[in-house]
Amino acid sequence: MWQMVGILAELEKSLRQERTKAGRAAAVARGVKMGRKRLLFAQQVAHARKLIEQGEGADDVAQSLNVSRRTLYRVLATP
Repeated sequence: MWQMVGILAELEKSLRQERTKAGRAAAVARGVKMGRKRLLFAQQVAHARKLIEQGEGADDVAQSLNVSRRTLYRVLATP
């Protein structure tokens, strides 16, 4: 009897995984973007680059954009 309960639990788990995968695929087909939203937009990154080129400190630029210094460095490293 316990084997049957285990088999049913595994079946339910696989069905749940399939439904989740199908739901994500449908959302992507509708144009929904998955994941976290970007903290900085392209205009903000360009502004940050300009400020740093002018000699502004990275700490000050990050603080003015309300992000961490690490986030600022990460977005500046991407082309």
